[in-house]
Amino acid sequence: MDRLIDGQTPHTPAQLMMALGALSIETKILQHPPLLTVADSKQHRPDVAGGFTKNLFVYNKKKQMWLLTLQEDRVINLKQAAKTLNAQNFSFASPERLMHYLGVHPGSVSPMALINDIGNQVQFVIDETLLKHELIHVHPLDNRQTMTLKTEDMLAFLNSINHAAISI
Repeated sequence: MDRLIDGQTPHTPAQLMMALGALSIETKILQHPPLLTVADSKQHRPDVAGGFTKNLFVYNKKKQMWLLTLQEDRVINLKQAAKTLNAQNFSFASPERLMHYLGVHPGSVSPMALINDIGNQVQFVIDETLLKHELIHVHPLDNRQTMTLKTEDMLAFLNSINHAAISI
């Protein structure tokens, strides 16, 4: 069974929805086949407005971790991003590290997974381009679903769980 670094079971999508509901955050959920890439996402989405994301879970030599949430088509220089964030260099985290800290499997990474980072080990970084969209589309801990919510509501939820955004 999958476990977080503290031995706890990760939140489920239903538990995430309850947490959002407790904050009166409205969402829409779209069911689809598992999405592993941006190309997969583009094939299975309706023509709707909003920011579509790609997410990179990275860490440095000091074992500090970041979740980078970017506009889906943004090309990013990881070396430059690491320098901007005073991280020196980034490496992609393993599936095990991903499960231990964010409680999801590869392909299901999204800012919503920060609900599982109860130790606040992961810094959240968002592409400033995404902040210009009224709506944002993210996985609710499962890559067989896409959640649409107001960008400001997502940021409010993340603030409520002590994961304020750093924009790049």
